[in-house]
Amino acid sequence: MELRQVSECFVKPELEWLPQESKQSYHLSPLDLPMLSTHYIQKGLLFHKPPQTSIPNFLQRLKNSLSAALVHFYPLSGRLSTITNHHHHLQPSISIYVDCVNSPGAKFIHAAIDITISDVLSPVDVPSVVHSFFDHHKAVNYDGHSMPLLSVQVTELLDGVFIGCSFNHAIGDGTSYWNFFNTWSDIFQSPSNHTSISRPPVLERWFPDGYGPIIDLPFTHPDQFISRYEAPQLRERVFYFSAESIAKLKAKANAEYGTKGTISSFQSLSALVWQSITRARRIPEEQRTICMLAANNRAKLEPSLSGNYFGNVVTALKADAEAGELVGKDLGWAAWKLHDAVVNNPSKKFSESVEQWLQSPYTVQTSRLFDPNSVMIGSSPRFNKYGNEFGMGKAVALRSGYANKFDGKVSSYPGHEGGGSVDLEICLLPQNMANLESDFEFMNVVSSST
Repeated sequence: MELRQVSECFVKPELEWLPQESKQSYHLSPLDLPMLSTHYIQKGLLFHKPPQTSIPNFLQRLKNSLSAALVHFYPLSGRLSTITNHHHHLQPSISIYVDCVNSPGAKFIHAAIDITISDVLSPVDVPSVVHSFFDHHKAVNYDGHSMPLLSVQVTELLDGVFIGCSFNHAIGDGTSYWNFFNTWSDIFQSPSNHTSISRPPVLERWFPDGYGPIIDLPFTHPDQFISRYEAPQLRERVFYFSAESIAKLKAKANAEYGTKGTISSFQSLSALVWQSITRARRIPEEQRTICMLAANNRAKLEPSLSGNYFGNVVTALKADAEAGELVGKDLGWAAWKLHDAVVNNPSKKFSESVEQWLQSPYTVQTSRLFDPNSVMIGSSPRFNKYGNEFGMGKAVALRSGYANKFDGKVSSYPGHEGGGSVDLEICLLPQNMANLESDFEFMNVVSSST
């Protein structure tokens, strides 16, 4: 199961279509800079290999369409650069921006491995070989100074093709990632119309009034704000929840709390996961446990940002409870806690958190942020993930790399069957996963594992 790298090259945007702004420094916002110490986003799709496919021709079409897509997303072809600022009577500081000129472009890798789609999907756990389907293994976003901000790896299986991207998280969030991926696929499907795309990204960076475009960071060396997180030995499994199963769960949560559909499907599913993982961990009853939901705040800013804004606008909404109370209460009680966290996320609260960061900048440290009693539910089943076909038909599965995983990390994807179904990729310590698998209340809602 050893992966072989066949070739690699760099892909630049089509020069004749590049906007003039691409020759200027592209500054990062107060919402981007905190991500410098976390991992790249690593997501990809597994396809059946079409019969009689000419791989060389297919790879060339991928490169050509990627070059066209990078015209619209040109910051992804750059590299990070740091300037040290010497202020009179003040400590030196640094500012970090994207240099879109002095860069070889995005990286494109062709790799091969002698395994089948079944070898990837049949095991109960996601096999660790999937991590090799992505470039930039264990890289943090700050490494974008020397590594491409976007690296695409096309891995050829015996009967399949996996297209995986490593995408610098300081440049954009999940919304930004999937807009890029969707655009690339659309251009591949219709190469003659690549100058007019359905969701052109808004590249102009957002800054609070009175700030930007240059944000000073009160550091003089990367060791002061960059750390390297190493994940413990984890089991990773994908659980499938049908639309019917989720509808029953939503009805149960609303009936138990006496609400009439106020609690959403996703809040109900998240509450089930929070309760179930807390039971699986066997933690003391008085121990506080936190559930965090990744929230897109584009609509929270005043004025609100476009849904196509390219950058980071995500925060974690938090609900907490003592473990004994959480597992002792019914699903509706836990779901209402999450519903309350979602509705009590006013624009003012978000703006205040940005202002606090500006007064005392920091970077997110994965090892410190997520304690062993927390659950973090990221990504979103709303993203158009299975709409990316690249001429091969609908993908058979979505998988992720090593990046940003820890005990209690849950990633939510649209179910392969569509129609409101959801896949949850859950990462847990081995004993915690074994306990979850024997939890009747949880497994009774799971439709299958994929």
